Amino acid sequence: AFIAPFSGGSMLGLCGPRLPQAGILLQLLLLPLLLSTAPASHRASYKPVIVVHGLFDSSYSFRHLLEYINETHPGTVVTVLDLFDGRESLRPLWEQVQGFREAVAPIMAKAPEGVHLICYSQGGLVCRALLSVMDEHNVDSFISLSSPQMGQYGDTDYLKWLFPTSMRSNLYRICYSPWGQEFSICNYWHDPHHDDLYLNASSFLALINGERDHPNATVWRKNFLRVGRLVLIGGPDDGVITPWQSSFFGFYDANETVLEMEEQLVYLRDSFGLKTLLARGAIVRCPMAGISHTTWHSNRTLYETCIEPWLS
Repeated sequence: AFIAPFSGGSMLGLCGPRLPQAGILLQLLLLPLLLSTAPASHRASYKPVIVVHGLFDSSYSFRHLLEYINETHPGTVVTVLDLFDGRESLRPLWEQVQGFREAVAPIMAKAPEGVHLICYSQGGLVCRALLSVMDEHNVDSFISLSSPQMGQYGDTDYLKWLFPTSMRSNLYRICYSPWGQEFSICNYWHDPHHDDLYLNASSFLALINGERDHPNATVWRKNFLRVGRLVLIGGPDDGVITPWQSSFFGFYDANETVLEMEEQLVYLRDSFGLKTLLARGAIVRCPMAGISHTTWHSNRTLYETCIEPWLS
């Protein structure tokens, strides 16, 4: 919401019948008081929203989401970042993190009250890394929209297109090699049957999860905990994120039984701050059935239920 500047219309009678100079001065002196007592919905503006896309996406994919935000929160500044589109989204995730960091930093700098991040699929991992490496980020709500936060282990159409001769059971041979780690999807490939290889070879997920020791672990955890709220969205009919509970930090054990977030070692050890956030009441889980992976950002009911309430 915003107060329109003086224009051809009248405001407080200033453009009506001519007032004595003292009357005009009095009206001008009273204007700040009148504005300060206006209802909050008329004087408070919404925090800027930054949207980060997923694998093979572009900003065009989010046209419906943009419409929804404009309808329910008019005047909101929404930036759908046009970086690493299409096949460029296969670039290594640390390279993408650096590019997105350079893009979001000036937006954050112009928003002293904070910003909201809506990050879809692979983009949710990019955003989580941003929260870890940016010392002065001011993210109020980080909305993770169907993102494989604990990794991916599934035979999906994406996988068959990228690695047509591989199945999930043997993809570790590619992904856990230096060559494989040059592909974004391998940066979060998480084979529960080869945990040692994952911990040693993963150049991205094992690091932001704090599963492998590194010099920045303490600082990254502190940075991550600057976030005001973590909103996790996903559902059983997603069809791509495997297991779908990865969207809520759940994942397979060695028997491919899904362990929920509270049973994961990264939670129990609070290695990057999940346990602290939950204790603070700062984690919101919003499961939704009946939504496929490519329609999360265009489903109006999902938007109204799981996203709109947190766009302050």
